[in-house]
Amino acid sequence: MAAVHELWVDGEPASQADLGYHALFNYGAYTSFRVEDGGVRGLDQHLARLEASAVELFGEAVGDDRLRGLMRGALADRTDAWLRISLFSPEIWMREASWRGRPKVMIGVFDPPPPLAAALRVQVQTYAREAPHLKHVATFGLMRARRAARDAGFDDALFADADGRVSEGSVWNIGFLRGDRVVWPQAPMLAGVAQSLVDRGLAHVGLASVTETVRVADLDRFDGAFICNSATPACAVTAIGDLALTIPPSLIDRLQAAWASNPVQPI
Repeated sequence: MAAVHELWVDGEPASQADLGYHALFNYGAYTSFRVEDGGVRGLDQHLARLEASAVELFGEAVGDDRLRGLMRGALADRTDAWLRISLFSPEIWMREASWRGRPKVMIGVFDPPPPLAAALRVQVQTYAREAPHLKHVATFGLMRARRAARDAGFDDALFADADGRVSEGSVWNIGFLRGDRVVWPQAPMLAGVAQSLVDRGLAHVGLASVTETVRVADLDRFDGAFICNSATPACAVTAIGDLALTIPPSLIDRLQAAWASNPVQPI
């Protein structure tokens, strides 16, 4: 894991009580992203994700201006970093689950991590995250899935439901290639910011997209597949289970260019 330079809660250094709460409870949501030249690609979407999560999980939004101010304070004079912004409340615990109000904001400042990989071999697992539309902090199932995939000789896990409908990976979205079109799976999952940025930029690189149901039994009908998340704009999938896949490096370059066509938004 990248070294944590600092942890801030509501603009102050994280206290022992804050850290103790995080060690014992995992009710909350987060988003994470790279800061480049003092800005963030897709920042509007990251902030919208946090605000929607705050309302759903805690009953009150944090406020766009407040989030931006806390980010600027945590970064200080840094213009290149990785931020993880988490929402939580110590008022919520196993014996008191009904509190409503504005959550606290924890910001971790890290060195920017490298991409997940240059290529991935993934194992299909029958699994779905709880409340899949949320980027929540309950990550036990994801870590267990990745460990099981590694133990089986793969790099990571790709999730599908009991009917074989593909959704997402452990910490990434997946896209499939059919000719000059990206096919995004239609299933309960997290709408990834990186996925959205790639999709926004496809027209700039001569590609288009469609969203449709993708089933494990039909994967051999695609020309290839790739994964994307905030640290990895596009990475080739070279195998899904026993199915070998090939995607030209030039196409990965075009997908990365689609992501990069989105401007860095100032904080």
